[in-house]
Amino acid sequence: MTTAARVKTQYEAIIGLETHCQLSTQTKIFCSASTAFGATPNTNIDPITLGMPGVLPVLNQKVLEYAVKASLAINCQIAPYSKFDRKQYFYPDLPKNYQISQYDLPIATRGWLEIELSDEAGDPIRKKIGITRLHMEEDAGKLVHAGSDRLSGSTYSLVDYNRAGVPLIEIVSEPDLRSGQEAAEYAQELRRIMRYIGVSDGNMQEGSLRCDVNISVRPVGQKEFGTKVEIKNMNSFNAIQKAIDYEIERQINAIEAGEPIIQETRLWEENRQQTFSMRSKEGSSDYRYFPEPDLPPIEVSQEQLEHWHRELPELPGQKRERYEQELGLSAYDSRVLTDDRQVAEYFEGTVTGGANAKQAANWVMGDIAAYLKTEKLAIADIALTPAILAELINLIEDGTISGKIAKEILPELLSKGGSAKELVESKGLIKISNPEELEAIIDEIIAAHPKELGQYRNGKTKLQGFFVGQVMKKTSGRADPKLTNQLLGKKLKG
Repeated sequence: MTTAARVKTQYEAIIGLETHCQLSTQTKIFCSASTAFGATPNTNIDPITLGMPGVLPVLNQKVLEYAVKASLAINCQIAPYSKFDRKQYFYPDLPKNYQISQYDLPIATRGWLEIELSDEAGDPIRKKIGITRLHMEEDAGKLVHAGSDRLSGSTYSLVDYNRAGVPLIEIVSEPDLRSGQEAAEYAQELRRIMRYIGVSDGNMQEGSLRCDVNISVRPVGQKEFGTKVEIKNMNSFNAIQKAIDYEIERQINAIEAGEPIIQETRLWEENRQQTFSMRSKEGSSDYRYFPEPDLPPIEVSQEQLEHWHRELPELPGQKRERYEQELGLSAYDSRVLTDDRQVAEYFEGTVTGGANAKQAANWVMGDIAAYLKTEKLAIADIALTPAILAELINLIEDGTISGKIAKEILPELLSKGGSAKELVESKGLIKISNPEELEAIIDEIIAAHPKELGQYRNGKTKLQGFFVGQVMKKTSGRADPKLTNQLLGKKLKG
């Protein structure tokens, strides 16, 4: 029996995610040092970052705003009173020997978000995932290990404190996830929301979004949780899914072999597609939390809360629902279009410009998406505006040009912009819909192919497609396809 089958019938995986999102502020959480990525090591630092004696932290108000907006976007309850705490641990990447975080009174609790999955028949279903808490904290520095990508095996380590003090929010889910696929979808939806509201770019390659997985396995029907294992070092959604699937199989095999599951932290190694033991898992008592004495408590007024709530945009889940209910799009189309806020707004601008919603969706998801991928561009970089795309679609709809012609002129519109109608007219690409003009062309084509005409009249009626192709070739695709077929049908029969 496969692992997937065993998980389904004999075992149940219990999964929760701890997701760190770097906030898109220009300066750090407690000082004015820059958060710019890629700077020369140890240049984005100051006395507060390094924990020099006598310095005092001051909370960046933009961090508070972004944390509250993120909390509201995932349906959390905002605490009327919260505070910062010191999390004590000793490691070279932590210059103060403690991290300022939030422990027992976080900024937000009790939220949820919905993920979209597919049932066994392939139909879309939604699952609500609980959010335990969201809290603010500062990031640690970065260790660079010479001679190895891990501490083990390296000859020495270098410390870069540029990242120390960068603002983070940590979002802790309830243990509501049951598979690697669900966890990856949850992480993607969370990133999608954070990007929509503009609080984080969610770039996993730059460390702006980092997920730690807590996972245990238990027999189906057992109420008690199994021993929890934490997995780190996953830098893609695909890695999250693979690491979880591997760890589920590892734990099931251990249980069936009578081996104990150890509470520990394990690292996912992409090259070997396996998890490896890193250290025993710490408990909260190991960190000796106590209230941060240098920062006042946080109180968010109802007026400020309502103001930030009003500033939130329509969220991806809300857009998907509206696209399906009001625009008649499929669940798949709605999902693709809302994955990126700029793409969704471009699509909506095209529909507002008068284009049919389904046709607009097809163009945005098809030819335009392919162009963006090939040219490595964002949709904001192209010269084709939503209004001009709507104009192009309507030229097809009203019969002025064919879809083939539209595809031919699209690259020029994408790179140079301008009016679609004027471009069509200047190139002489308007569809030939005059019956007399088309008849003359058809007569010429038939006269030039007597052999094919004879074969057609002897029963090879599929050759009508050959004649249609010749007409299209002669007219450079400008002949009206429907009218061409009608006229050919009459003339070929004689």
